[in-house]
Amino acid sequence: MKTIEEGVKSTNVSIAIVISRFNDLINKNLLLGAIDTLVRIGEVSQEKILKIYVPGAYEIPIVSSYIAHSGKYDAIIAIGTIIQGSTHHFKNISYDTTSSLSKISTKYFIPITLGLLITENIQQSFERSGSKMGNKGSEAALAALEMINVMKKLKKIIK
Repeated sequence: MKTIEEGVKSTNVSIAIVISRFNDLINKNLLLGAIDTLVRIGEVSQEKILKIYVPGAYEIPIVSSYIAHSGKYDAIIAIGTIIQGSTHHFKNISYDTTSSLSKISTKYFIPITLGLLITENIQQSFERSGSKMGNKGSEAALAALEMINVMKKLKKIIK
């Protein structure tokens, strides 16, 4: 029986991070967590990390699709915050964004991890961006690192 289970150290990789400027205060914390994890734990060189800012979460998929199509990056980390408002707009943005990212990931065989907060209020967003509930940007970076290694191993086994 063959098993693929990989760690997070990924020294010779290129990673793109797509960051929403909307809810920037929260997203900055998510970004700091992601970069710290990539550099300190994954040992990724800062020169191999591309940061791309977009207006909001809804714009993350089109940039991610362009990056994935280029074939120049080993993973994409999506950073953004969608907070429930008084209308259903929040549900549509959340669903469309996450669904699109999933489709891009499977179409191009590139890990796209979500440092994307979808919360009921701003307090929950702050809690998940580094205060009480950890940092979802850091968690997305860890997932990206591990998935890069899983995909590399899988490509060696399945030729």
